[in-house]
Amino acid sequence: MKKKRAWIRGSIIAILVVAIIYTVYSAATKEERAVLQVGDTAPNFTLQDVDGKQHTLTDYKGQGIVLNFWGTWCEPCKKEMPAFDKHYQTFKDKGVKLLAINVAESDYAVKTFMKQYGMTFPVAIDTSKSVLRAYNIDPLPTTMLINEHGKIVKIITGEMTDEEIKNNMKMIQPN
Repeated sequence: MKKKRAWIRGSIIAILVVAIIYTVYSAATKEERAVLQVGDTAPNFTLQDVDGKQHTLTDYKGQGIVLNFWGTWCEPCKKEMPAFDKHYQTFKDKGVKLLAINVAESDYAVKTFMKQYGMTFPVAIDTSKSVLRAYNIDPLPTTMLINEHGKIVKIITGEMTDEEIKNNMKMIQPN
């Protein structure tokens, strides 16, 4: 019995030591990324949407852009999608574009979600999480509002109401 307890204690200590070493190593070698702020130029990227169309951020220059980072498992994301779609219909011909960026989920999961929530706006999947890292996104949902000059004008973390989505789209509508 004493040998068994000693073995269990030794195993626990070994696991804790490995966890501590891993944490210290991760913190020491973590890539430093500048946190994006209002006024910064939005990093360019190219992603493919679920229909196979390429979306490059610089292609939208001259238009207001809403980038919404989300996941199918995210409850606040589920609540926002109908309002995003409603206001996308209103603003898409007024110089405001919406691109929803899903964070590394399967095509099937994203397409099923889109169908369930009646989403008609472009949805790209960031399979490598490279855009997520470039924009330093945490938590989901996070929405970036980018003006017609490619500058970030607002960063929203968390769920937005219908009225907030409308007002934010109106705010980045080009003159």
